[in-house]
This record gives sequence, C-alpha cells and structure tokens, in this order.
Amino acid sequence: MRSVACFLALITVCFSLAACGGNNSVPPPPPSGGFTLASLKGQYAFSMNGVDTGGAYIARIGSFNADGAGNIIAGLEDVLPLTTGQASLVSFTGGNYQIQSNGRGILVLNATGGGGLQLNFDMQSPSGGFVLQTDNAASTSGTFTLQTPSNFANGALLGHYVFNLSGIAFGATSVAPISLIGEINSDGNGNITGGVMDTNDGNLSSPSGPTAISASTFSIDTNGNGTNFGRGTLSFSGRSYAFYVVDAAHFVMLEEDSLGGSSGDALLQSSSIPTQNSGFTGSFVFLTGGSSVLGSNGGAPVATVGRFTADGNGGLNSVTADDNNDGRQAHIKNGSNVSNATYAIDGNFPGAGRGTYSFTNSGTGTYSFIFYMISPTQGVVQNVSKGYVAAGPLSAQAAGPFSAGNLAGNYVFNWSGVQLGSSAAVPFEEDFVGQYALASSNVSGVIDYVELGLSSNTLFTNVGLTGNLVVNGDGTDDNKYTYVLNGTPSATIHYQVYFVSTSTAYLATSDTTRTTAGILKLQSQ
Repeated sequence: MRSVACFLALITVCFSLAACGGNNSVPPPPPSGGFTLASLKGQYAFSMNGVDTGGAYIARIGSFNADGAGNIIAGLEDVLPLTTGQASLVSFTGGNYQIQSNGRGILVLNATGGGGLQLNFDMQSPSGGFVLQTDNAASTSGTFTLQTPSNFANGALLGHYVFNLSGIAFGATSVAPISLIGEINSDGNGNITGGVMDTNDGNLSSPSGPTAISASTFSIDTNGNGTNFGRGTLSFSGRSYAFYVVDAAHFVMLEEDSLGGSSGDALLQSSSIPTQNSGFTGSFVFLTGGSSVLGSNGGAPVATVGRFTADGNGGLNSVTADDNNDGRQAHIKNGSNVSNATYAIDGNFPGAGRGTYSFTNSGTGTYSFIFYMISPTQGVVQNVSKGYVAAGPLSAQAAGPFSAGNLAGNYVFNWSGVQLGSSAAVPFEEDFVGQYALASSNVSGVIDYVELGLSSNTLFTNVGLTGNLVVNGDGTDDNKYTYVLNGTPSATIHYQVYFVSTSTAYLATSDTTRTTAGILKLQSQ
C-alpha cells in the first residue's frame, strides 16, 4: 500500500542503532536474542517502494553481498523515481552494517561516485526480513531475502511463475495506481511461452479481465551484473522489467518503460494448484492495499483484510473482513451483513490457478476479487471492487484456536500506508519496520518509521513500542492489536488482525486518522 498519489545526496550516517533525530521519549527494552553480525552473510535481494520527498512514487530492487563481519562487499540496484520516469542502475562499491541481538540493524551502501543508500532492517531469520529507507531521501520499505547464486542462470528459471506487481500507470491525461497479477510460463531457455494476467489500471473505466500473454523473452545479464547479483531483464504484454533472482522459485521485478512503474515478486507455481471448484477448499486469509479512484474520494487509500472458508462447491462460509477506505472503517461479519458469498475457479485458463470470489456487505456494497494460486495454500489477490485498485497476498489459514499463549514470541513487521491528516495538514506516506516480544498479550519492542510530509522530523528511529493483543473467540477472525509508539509525538494505532498461522498475521488499521496495512512474522534464529 502506498501514498495518496499511488497508494501505493550523501548519506547522513548514524553508526549506531540509537535515534538519529533524538525522538525517543520512552526507552525501548534492552535487546535480547541470538542474532550477530554473522547472521547477515551472503547475497541478499531487496525490493522496496514508496514515495520521494516530493510525494512521487519511487521503487527500487537490487542485491547486496554481506560478509558476515559487518562489511558490505558490493551491491547493485535498479531504482525508478517517477519524478523523472527514468530508471537508473546504481553500483555500490561497499558499505557496512550493524546488528543487535534482537535482529535489528542498520546498513549503509556506498555508491560509485558518492552517495548511496541507508537502510534500517529487522531480521526475521538469517534468510531475510523487513527493511526501511532511513536517509531522508524517500519513504520506502519492503523486504530482503537471501539469494542462491548458483541459480543466477537462465536455465534455473523454468516453470510457471505467479506475479503480483503494483505501482503507477501513465494515462493520456492523468497518473493513476495500477495492479497487475497473473502467471507467465518460462522454458528455462530465455523464452516466455505464454501465460495470463489481469490488469487493474486506475486510468481506465474497468479492470481488464483475463488477458492472454503472448510469447516473449527473458535473459540474465551477460556481464557481471548477472553472475554477481542475479540481475536480468524480461518483457511481456508491452512492458519491460528488470529482475533479480532470489532462487529458482522466486525473483523480484521492477517495470522500466514509458507506461509508468510497478514492482513486486514472482513465485514458482506448483503443479497441484486447484483446477476446479472442488479443489479449492478450506479457510483463507487475504490482505489488499491500494487506492480508491472514485469521484471526490479519488486517490484515497484503501486497505481490506479478511478471511473466508471455501466449501468446494462455489460457496463461501464464515466470511469476515475489515475495510478501511480513507479512514472509514467497516467491519463485515458473516451471518449479520454478508450475502452472495461465492467463488469460482476459472476453467477458461486451465492450469493458470486463476479464480474469483466476491461477497456483498449490506452497508458498503459488493467486494470483488481475482486471485492466482501459487500452491494449494498460497496465492495473490487483486481487489477489483468498484473503484478499488489494490492487491496483496492470499494464504490458507491454519486450524485454530489461536490464543495469547500459542501466539507468544518475538515478531518483526512491516506496515505501510497513509497518515490522513486534517484540516491543517495534508495526507502523507508512512512506513514502519520493527521488532517486539509478545508475552501475556502485551507488546514490548522497538520501531523505526518515516512519516514523509511532517514539517519537522520525518525520521523516527529506536522508538519504544508497547501495546496489547485482544484475541476474539478461537482467534480465526476479528482480533485486535493496539500499538503505542512512545516517541515525540507519541501515537496509538489500532489494527484488525487476522492470523494466517501462529507465525504470520495480516493487519489493517481501524483508525479514522490513517489507512495503513502490513504483515507480522515470527522470528527464528
């Protein structure tokens, strides 16, 4: 989820995890855990997006090599600022990083010719985590993931890959948010042999519906950028992308053409995806974030989180969801205000894993979604409700009950969205990463965040985080997290939380003052 616009210099380095701006009014708990410098070792791909200091969309993907002793050996990134519309390829000659025992760290990448990139990060495990840009040049956040360099070759990319991309599209007279989801088929020899995709472009009057992808190509760079960082290029449906290989089952993508800019992930599709309604059963949790493009509410942020149970016969049961549309929150509950809850696996594109689902809420209307399954338990979803341009993950929900006891542990998170402002302020992008312990329903941890648009400090680091979790019933729906950011100024954020499992949860705010959404992941060392 991005700013209202998308909804999608030399580094000022702080060589300490203490606050750069002196904005921590309540000290965070002392770090504890087993992470060390050696926890960050190897080649890592990263993917981030957000807005720059002028409020324009910006996205970056890349790779860096950490030596496990606090040094960055080298790195590379593709960065697209839509202030120029031109992507740049930036080489990093080195850098450094620090890590606390709780997995929180700071990383500096030094660019060829000066400048660079500063990132605060929170490790979910030595395989990766969440990352936030903290150099006051932009507000971007995302993920970083350990790469497998032996897969930096065309032959490693073989099979069907499901992708989820979001960003900005240029129309004839306007700029609007865009979401693209679908699947492409790679033969491992540099050819994309086909596929299907759905495009939801806010410049157009309606979503595209399923559109066949014609044959096209991809290629790992033949220079050192390919062998050293896993970079390559691909194109389909009139769009061109740079990509970085994570491994044979995953790569990150960034659009680099005159149509706008979008970024996201592509994941290898399993052979056991559902091909008919009877193959899609069980409970699922979904999260979508993006923008509304309707009337006076055009450009407003939206976030929808929820869950349902598919009956194997085209019906949805136990539907519950929470929708935050520009600070207007609706709680949608099966049995009281939900009707016409159905789904269908698309038989017109066998093997694509494409499907649709929808339900009607008596107060806010019909919600409609398109999804592509990566496996029987994982997919991507596009919210095509009237006026919505939004997308996110779809995951099978583990069996409950969920409780304060079995949810206890150490978590990392990434939230992103829009602070809605007031009559004296304008809405602005905000991005958060952090780490906390959950014990006896109480939160105790540390958060870093950027609120781009404030008149004074925009960067807040090493801020104490407290709060509590309220689990409803068996925990499968309608749970509530309250977080208190103990900085200056302090803030309280209320989230509706849906547990995918005891190690993963999706959240969307229920506040009138912000529309922000994100993910929680249990740490493992």
